[in-house]
Amino acid sequence: MMTSANQKVLLLGATGMLGATLAPLIATRGYEVVIHGRVDASASYRADLNSIDATCALLELINPDVIVNLVGLTDVDRCEAQPNDAYLANVRTVEHITNWLRQHKEACHFVHISTDQVYDGPGLHAERNVTLKNYYAFSKYAGELAAIGVPSTILRTNFFGRSHCVRRSSLTDWLFRALSNGESIQVFDDVHFSPLTMNTLSMVIERVIQQKPIGVFNVGSHDGMSKADFAFTFAKVNGLPTGKMTRTTTDKVTFLKTYRPKDMRMDCTKFENAIGIKLPALKDEIERTVKEYIC
Repeated sequence: MMTSANQKVLLLGATGMLGATLAPLIATRGYEVVIHGRVDASASYRADLNSIDATCALLELINPDVIVNLVGLTDVDRCEAQPNDAYLANVRTVEHITNWLRQHKEACHFVHISTDQVYDGPGLHAERNVTLKNYYAFSKYAGELAAIGVPSTILRTNFFGRSHCVRRSSLTDWLFRALSNGESIQVFDDVHFSPLTMNTLSMVIERVIQQKPIGVFNVGSHDGMSKADFAFTFAKVNGLPTGKMTRTTTDKVTFLKTYRPKDMRMDCTKFENAIGIKLPALKDEIERTVKEYIC
């Protein structure tokens, strides 16, 4: 088995929010880390992965042992209004990567980050229980279908925590800023999920790079909760005022242009058994944010 010291890990789309946490963690574990971004000057390499020629040139040049794909268009409303943009970012890029892998380096392991939004209806959802309710979910699922054509680990997940990407803010960044500033906000009682902190998810991805399980896996926290309960729990553990935060449901607001799944809570048993770990409870993950926002 290859050790971290002789593995080159290419992080595609690593200048985004998850990549800003994942890249330094992977580097501390002894891997040779190569950071790609489409236009960001902080990336080691820049390339437009919508171009098959640019993708192949990049992969030939780097010749990685592991590829972690963080590229994606996650703006749900934009995906719905501009489905071709969603296809280009969430499907075509994966097709170009996997085409190169099949033709040039089948031994390279592919880690593809997908989404919990491929689920809807009462949870907990096993990997086979896919329900696609918007074009974002459809495009991410189509990207998964492209990824399974090569030896790959596909992770359906969601994450929160303090963002280290100057261009992107997380759910908890928004909550912390709004509650600290005394802004009036609404949080949803009818949307349930089971995310992980970016720190925990990054450690999980590093384990995946080590062990290289093949298949589609749910990766989230235990004991998921509504986004409203999440917001109030986050406020409590971080000592933030909640007087101007009110509970509502998605059918009572007008600012959502596109349908969002109501229950994305995941059954992560398959992943835990494959990797040999126990994923944390969501309340414990929220409590870990104190070190990120207060200390």
